[in-house]
Amino acid sequence: MLRNLTLGQFYPGDSIIHCLDPRTKLCGALALMAVLIWVKTLPLFFFMLAMVAVLVRISGVPSHLLLNNLKAFRLILIITFAAHACFTPGEAVIVAGYTIPGPTWEGMLQGAVFSLRLVVIMLIAALLMLTTAPLDVSDGIERLLKPLERFRLPAHELAMMMVIALRFIPTLVEEADRLQKAQAARGADFTGNPIRRVRKMTALLLPLMLSAFRRAEELAVAMESRCYRGGTGRTQFRLMALARIDFAAIAAVAALLALCAAAASMNGTGMLNSLF
Repeated sequence: MLRNLTLGQFYPGDSIIHCLDPRTKLCGALALMAVLIWVKTLPLFFFMLAMVAVLVRISGVPSHLLLNNLKAFRLILIITFAAHACFTPGEAVIVAGYTIPGPTWEGMLQGAVFSLRLVVIMLIAALLMLTTAPLDVSDGIERLLKPLERFRLPAHELAMMMVIALRFIPTLVEEADRLQKAQAARGADFTGNPIRRVRKMTALLLPLMLSAFRRAEELAVAMESRCYRGGTGRTQFRLMALARIDFAAIAAVAALLALCAAAASMNGTGMLNSLF
């Protein structure tokens, strides 16, 4: 499961999405995620999936890199769907005259909505990270939080912590894979049903935490040896400026949000518009 994660990785390219200002991509992704939390109809989720597929095609990022994230979280998606399907009251599921105990039609629809919501949010987050270099993400977050510095918010330090945390994800995944192989070579068995595998994986937590603390200390020593003193007085090598393509992307996101708002507020679409 951990081997499939791509969060924190960057796929270099020269597509339109790669060339967008990181602030544009961050704000656009956050806006789309916010509207996905508000949207409650299946047709709109399928429409958003189609839009994400178009963006993936434009970006040139291999689709398997994004689908790997879904594969890593497949257990969460299955549990989400099953929980809503079985615990939401409604009409029982009858197939060929036999009533299936547990799930209801309303629960299955609600489970599909929540599962698709998680799928689209994961795909948007993965596409954002794969098309934006970690340093650009840090600079973009810092510039967005810059106005809050007048309220004593350490924008630079917060942005750096976020990017370091994201950048450490692939490193920790590789470390966990190495520890699992080392323990398997010593006779540990990580096979079996999912519950048994999760229980066996707890043996990796302690050495993985020790490795993370060691890497964090090495990073702190390296930053200290380079006289890092925070964001006070620091300048940027590359100055950010919104181009025409950024304004076009902002207009496209705004139009998409307006379309979703108009579609979600329409009446007469049956039970799909009143799942909650």
